[in-house]
Amino acid sequence: MTSVHSTTQLPLNLEWVRATFPSVGKEWVFLDNAGGSQIAQPVIERLNQYLLTSNVQLGASYAVSQLASQRLAQANQAAAMFINAADPAEVVMGPSTSLLLRILASCLSQTFKSGDEVIVTNCDHEANITPWLELQRQGIKVKFWLLRPETLALDLVDLENLLSDKTRLVALTHASNVLGTINPIREIADLVHRSDALLCVDGVGYAPHRLIDVQAMDVDFYVFSYYKVYGPHHALLYGKHQHLLPLPSFNHSFIGKADLPYKLQPGGANYELSYSTLGILDYLEQLVPDDNALTQRDRLSYAFDSISAYEEMLSDRLLSFLLSQPQVKVIGETRCDRQIRVPTVAFTVTDVDSATVPPRLEPYHIGIRSGDFYAKRLIQDLGLAAQNGVVRVSLVHYNTLEECDRLIEQLEPLLSA
Repeated sequence: MTSVHSTTQLPLNLEWVRATFPSVGKEWVFLDNAGGSQIAQPVIERLNQYLLTSNVQLGASYAVSQLASQRLAQANQAAAMFINAADPAEVVMGPSTSLLLRILASCLSQTFKSGDEVIVTNCDHEANITPWLELQRQGIKVKFWLLRPETLALDLVDLENLLSDKTRLVALTHASNVLGTINPIREIADLVHRSDALLCVDGVGYAPHRLIDVQAMDVDFYVFSYYKVYGPHHALLYGKHQHLLPLPSFNHSFIGKADLPYKLQPGGANYELSYSTLGILDYLEQLVPDDNALTQRDRLSYAFDSISAYEEMLSDRLLSFLLSQPQVKVIGETRCDRQIRVPTVAFTVTDVDSATVPPRLEPYHIGIRSGDFYAKRLIQDLGLAAQNGVVRVSLVHYNTLEECDRLIEQLEPLLSA
């Protein structure tokens, strides 16, 4: 079968890309995409299609209900393909990453015992820390894998020193929503599994920029939010079948352990939002030239290769400017290399409260953000809490170099004042 790499890589058709996002290219420049991306037109069309032609309860015998059931099954199958899960039953839909991780922690903890250990990091969004910390109430010990302050990176040697024969789970982020750093998940998975522990990865900061392959990474659990991947306010939790099956049901008392993924979806997943996620694939596949030899996964790989190559240019434009400013400190990886970071860039300005920077750009209709971004422990450990955290610029592929230049033009006088 022809590999995606046999197809000549073409640059993104940026004019078409921006036209496919109805809110982009109007009054505002959206540079706060790690907080939530704009929505693609095919997602809106799928959402409308469901609500206008199949907005009924599932499982009845009449035709419209059968159509609704088929559409939800199609969405689940497509989600499994999107992340390369082995089985659609391994895909749990829900309203948010935060809630799905809480459900997972609640169910998984019932298989743990007092004295077991869980490892979390100090650089994660709190969504992948708090649910595990709460297990301390049942006698589970929680250890912190800390960033090395001199590199602002997680070191596998430090993880190896934390692992023990009591470790049951390690939880960390795939790409930091502050630092932008991509963690080497497969290497981490191999190390964790050698200790017979499980790995839970928060992919929220990674999923908008790279194609996810849960089998290649050999993760046990993986979660991300669709509203940061050009879709609706909806989320996905993946779990290996052999780990999800023994979990107790979080649903009604008569929903059994074998009823996956429903047992982890109390009240059921939102129908129209689940179906609308098909629009994300509709959009991504349109970024790829016609080539009947390519599989759907090949086409998605091609799309994300194009996205990441273009985003590397955006990162380079922004980072080059910030690094040229003596008052600015980039917090995290300073190289634009797409192999090691996503285009989420955080910085501070000497003797400047970070919270004062975004409002000064708003008259120019440039939307960025400051704060801790729910990575409170990271901001505190870096000594940045008193400065109100960092200023963050988070780019995606529908942004342009011209928008970066517009930001730079307005930032420069603020930084030299």
